[in-house]
Amino acid sequence: MADHLIVFTRYPAPGETKTRLIPALGAAGAADLQQKMTEHTLKQVQACQRLRSLTVDIRFTGATQAAMQTWLGAQWIYRPQGGGDLGDRLLRAFAAAAIAGCRQIVAIGIDCPQLNAARLDQAFEQLSKCNIVLGPAADGGYYLIGLKQPLPELFEAIDWGTSTVLAQTVAAAEKAGLSVAYLNTLEDVDEPKDLAVWEAVCGDC
Repeated sequence: MADHLIVFTRYPAPGETKTRLIPALGAAGAADLQQKMTEHTLKQVQACQRLRSLTVDIRFTGATQAAMQTWLGAQWIYRPQGGGDLGDRLLRAFAAAAIAGCRQIVAIGIDCPQLNAARLDQAFEQLSKCNIVLGPAADGGYYLIGLKQPLPELFEAIDWGTSTVLAQTVAAAEKAGLSVAYLNTLEDVDEPKDLAVWEAVCGDC
C-alpha cells in the first residue's frame, strides 16, 4: 500500500452540484457535467493504475455509498467526506490513509479535466523526492496535493475557495521547513467562463 490516491467528488444531483454553472447550463446540465467530469477523472485514474500500483479512495458527499456504487461501480473504496471545511475533510482523508499504512498519498478533485494519468504518475514520482507536491490551479488554488504523512498546518487557517489558497499553503509549508515540488499550472472548471477548458479536453465525452 505504498501509493494511495484520494478522489473528492459529489453525487450529481441537480441543484446540488456545480451550482456556479447553473446560470449557463441549468441545474440538470450542471449535474450532468459533474457526472461526466467525475467519470473522466476516474478514467485517468484507471490509466494511472496501469502505470503504477495504486489504491484509490473515493471521498463522496451528496448520496449514500450504495448510490455511489450504482453510479461508479464496486471496484472503488468509498468513504463519506464528513463534516467541516475542505481542510478538515482533506486532513481526515490523509490521516485515514496514513493509518492504513500508505506511504505516499495524493488527493485530487474532479474539476480539472487537464489532469491526466501521466501527471498523476508524475505527482507520485515527485513525492518520492520531497515532502509535498502541489498542482497549482490557475485560479490561485490547487488541483492536487501530495503528502507522505498528515500535516495539519497545511490545512489550518486557509481561506478555502479563494485565490489565496495556494499561496497560503506554500507559506505554511515554508514556515514548517518542508520541501515542495510543483506540477504544471492547470485550469479548473468552476464558472461559465471555464467551460471552454472542458470542451477543449473532452468535448466529445
